Amino acid sequence: MSGRKVFWQSLLLVGLVGSVVLVCEGSDGDERPGYRACVQGCEQTGCVDGQCYNSCNFPVNVDLEGNILPKKALNSPHEKFLEEPLYLRWKKWDCISECRYHCMVREELGRQAGLEAPVKYHGRWPFVRFFSLQEPASVAFSALNLLVHFQGFSSFLVLVYYKLPSRAKGPYYEYVGLWTIYGLLSMNSWIWSTVFHSRDMTFTEMVDYSSAIALLGFSLMLAIIRTGNLRAEAPRVMVAAPIIAFISTHILYLNLYKFDYDLNMIVCAVLVAAQLLIWATWGYLTSHPARFKLWTVAFGAALASLLEIFDFPPLWGIFDAHALWHAATLPIAYLWWSFIKDDATYRTKMLVKKNISQAPDFEERKKTQ
Repeated sequence: MSGRKVFWQSLLLVGLVGSVVLVCEGSDGDERPGYRACVQGCEQTGCVDGQCYNSCNFPVNVDLEGNILPKKALNSPHEKFLEEPLYLRWKKWDCISECRYHCMVREELGRQAGLEAPVKYHGRWPFVRFFSLQEPASVAFSALNLLVHFQGFSSFLVLVYYKLPSRAKGPYYEYVGLWTIYGLLSMNSWIWSTVFHSRDMTFTEMVDYSSAIALLGFSLMLAIIRTGNLRAEAPRVMVAAPIIAFISTHILYLNLYKFDYDLNMIVCAVLVAAQLLIWATWGYLTSHPARFKLWTVAFGAALASLLEIFDFPPLWGIFDAHALWHAATLPIAYLWWSFIKDDATYRTKMLVKKNISQAPDFEERKKTQ
């Protein structure tokens, strides 16, 4: 009885941790008079403390014959930058971004001299650029997560299609199609996480958030189908239809109507908490041989979410709480794919044994033995 009590208390902890909603705090840095004056002056002159930036310098217009044309009037420092091809914009920062970054650096140097703690600017901690990457640690850990999911997904396909027994119509494992979609969505999500953390633009932000929501929604759908052992098409559709409708509506709302960070955080927290509870409860109620891996993943994911709750400034301008959360998901992702492969092996062995026992000549073979 005591073991059950401990389990349910731990399960409640998972739910509470997963259900915590992160509240976006206001940015103190971009409200400081010194920073605002610096950015305003930089936008007008293209320089900060005597250092000027190429993206703020607009060349003289020339025609195809090389004749000098009247200089085009620009409505904002963004206009010249936005006229360039996307691949050129990706290689360098626009004028506004350069001004904000270097004014932030100047402001933070003054705060450090006064022994003041770092503050956020435009919703972000002051990170140090590395090879033009905006958040180098998050980029590195996102890329590593992509590699872990690629390795887990590819090894899962090799196991199911080449190592385990199969039938004429395909693998015995009934959920190989769903896990294939999950693997593709996971890799897509981590690709865009890498891109977004390397360069925060409206497009990369939209795609990163949309990819993450699509992955979480599908993960919840898969958790219900697998734990409920839903193998027929009709019950799967009944589970998938409302979840797909909700996720699609939420993505369209964020991209076309209002990019609401608080609402999106609530949706993410509910989706994560729901599937953690489903998997942990199912692992407790079944005798699955890999249930201990499942519990480790569930509790590990809940504990890792604490890094998102207790936010702190980046160490050495690189490692913040979000970057460390990306690092914490690396072993969790590896263990998760290990559980998926164990589940495929377990289900395949059960179905093969069942098919052998139900073979027409099975009873005849038993009588002759």
